[in-house]
Amino acid sequence: MAQRSQAAVTIPQGHVALSSSSVYPEPTSAAFATAAKLGYDGVEVMIWTDPASQDAAALAALARLHGVPVVSIHAPTLLLTQRIWGSDPWVKVDRSVALAQELGARTVVVHPPFRWQKDYARDFAAGVAEREAETGIAIAVENMFPWRARGREILAYLPHWDPVGQDYQHVTLDLSHTATAGSDAMAMVRALGPRLTHIHLADGTGSIRDEHLVPGRGTQPCGEVLEHLAETGFDGDIVLEVATRRLEPDDRERELSEALAFARLHFAGRLVS
Repeated sequence: MAQRSQAAVTIPQGHVALSSSSVYPEPTSAAFATAAKLGYDGVEVMIWTDPASQDAAALAALARLHGVPVVSIHAPTLLLTQRIWGSDPWVKVDRSVALAQELGARTVVVHPPFRWQKDYARDFAAGVAEREAETGIAIAVENMFPWRARGREILAYLPHWDPVGQDYQHVTLDLSHTATAGSDAMAMVRALGPRLTHIHLADGTGSIRDEHLVPGRGTQPCGEVLEHLAETGFDGDIVLEVATRRLEPDDRERELSEALAFARLHFAGRLVS
C-alpha cells in the first residue's frame, strides 16, 4: 500500500504585532491589552503625547503585565508628533533608539525628512547608518507618498518619499502608503530584497487620503506580499497598522481580530512534502 506524503507549512520567524496607533485615541496601555486579548505576538509603540509611550519603565511594565513584548518603536517623526522631544530630529531618533535598546526591540521605524528639514536631510542616510552600526538597532525608513493639492503633487520629503532608490540598509514597507502613492507594492518588495526588514500591514484604495484599512479591503496585494515574504524566508516583523479611530471598542476589536486572521493566513510558507 502506497504511503501518503506528509505536508507541512513553513512558519516564518517574525512576529505579527499590533501598532499602538491601531487603538488611537485610546492610550498605549490599551494596545497591550488588545494585543494580548486577540493573540498578537507583540506591540509596536508609536511615540506620541501619551507619557507611557515615551517611558521605558512604563512600557516594560505593560509588556510584563500582558505578556506581550515590544517588538519595535515608531519614532515621533510624523507631522502630528513634531513637538515631542523637542525640535531636533536626530534627538528624536536617538531617544527612540535608546528606548528600543532598553526594551529589547530590534527595530526603530522613521519617516524620511520633511523638505523643510534640509540640514537633517543632507546627512540623513549617513546618520542612520552610523547609528545602526553603533547600536545594532535597525532604523527602518518607511515609504511615504507625494502630497497632492488641487491636482498637483508636492514634494514633501527629502531625498524622496520612495526608499527604493535610496541608500538605506533597512526599510519599512507600508501598504496603505503604497496605495496612496500609486506604487507597485510587489515591485517594491522585489526591488528592496533583503533591505526590506519591516512591514506595516494595512490596505488602501488609492485615495489621496492615507486610509489604513483592514488588509483585504482595498486594492493592495497584501496577501501576495505576505506569501512572498514567507516563502523567501523573511524574518522581520509584520505590524498591523489599521485606522480604528471612529469605532466603538467592540467594533475595533472585531476589525483588529480580522486583520490578525488575515496576517496569520497569508504569512505562512507554501506546503512542502
